[in-house]
Amino acid sequence: MEIFKQYNELLNPFLEDFKITKSPQNLYLPIDYILELGGKRIRPFLTLMAAESFGANPKEALPAALSVEVFHNFTLMHDDIMDDAPLRRGKTTVHEKWDINTAILSGDAMLIRAYQLLENYPAQMFVKLNQLLSRTALEVCEGQQYDIDFETLNNVSQEDYIEMIRLKTAVLVGCALKMGAAVAQASEVDCQLFYDFGIQLGLAFQLQDDYLDAFGNPETFGKQVGGDILENKKTILYHLALKNGNKLQQDRLNELLNSEDEIAANQKITEVKALFEITEARSATRDLISHYMKKADEKLGAISISEEQKQKFVSLKQWLMNRDH
Repeated sequence: MEIFKQYNELLNPFLEDFKITKSPQNLYLPIDYILELGGKRIRPFLTLMAAESFGANPKEALPAALSVEVFHNFTLMHDDIMDDAPLRRGKTTVHEKWDINTAILSGDAMLIRAYQLLENYPAQMFVKLNQLLSRTALEVCEGQQYDIDFETLNNVSQEDYIEMIRLKTAVLVGCALKMGAAVAQASEVDCQLFYDFGIQLGLAFQLQDDYLDAFGNPETFGKQVGGDILENKKTILYHLALKNGNKLQQDRLNELLNSEDEIAANQKITEVKALFEITEARSATRDLISHYMKKADEKLGAISISEEQKQKFVSLKQWLMNRDH
């Protein structure tokens, strides 16, 4: 996205200065490694955008922005261990490149470093940002545990799933925006509105990820389309298919995603996607994404920033809505 280029030019030198070259190298090199893998960096950019929208110099929000990004990558490092994932952003995961113990310890160090970045702010602001990050961090852990629990439960509702992704994904988006607003000395009302905007945006973002995993363009998605299906993940498409499908369709979907029998990968993906289509789960997912985008619009409209600044977030929202990876 074009607007991110200016923020990237601010963040990259700050990220370079963040690197630690002291010993033990096996503690700090994995941190540099995962941060250098890049990614969209949407969360830190949101922090900078929110601060600037209230007239602050985005440079003032750099420590908070990088704190959010470091924390996010800490969660990815530990997620990869729990998922036994071989790749992250197309590169070898930390626990595969080094080992599990190193990845756990480096992840712990990353979490500490995320909090240390907030020490760049005066005491009163530090306390406010620290409390926000602590609450968010615990919620993300709760969301991850729900995600793990749901893998072995057969009675998870659509509402349960939405709450899980709110905790695992959306609260950090809300935190990123609220941090930027707080650094800019925005009112408590506006800080909360930005947080609420982030929650709705984060929900739509994750639901879009669910959708793209099944129906994205293989040439632009960046990973195998149907990966969630092969891993038997019960995403929003699964929940909507169960909700809308008849007994025969429900049973077949559960059989495909719960069976221990070997099924050819292409056959499994094709059949599950066909069920998503015939039960209208595909179109219902698009409708649900639009629903959360509209709720995000309502929150954005109430924030006390200029229409010019709001338009930047509208453009961001449209980009997220139309992205193909």
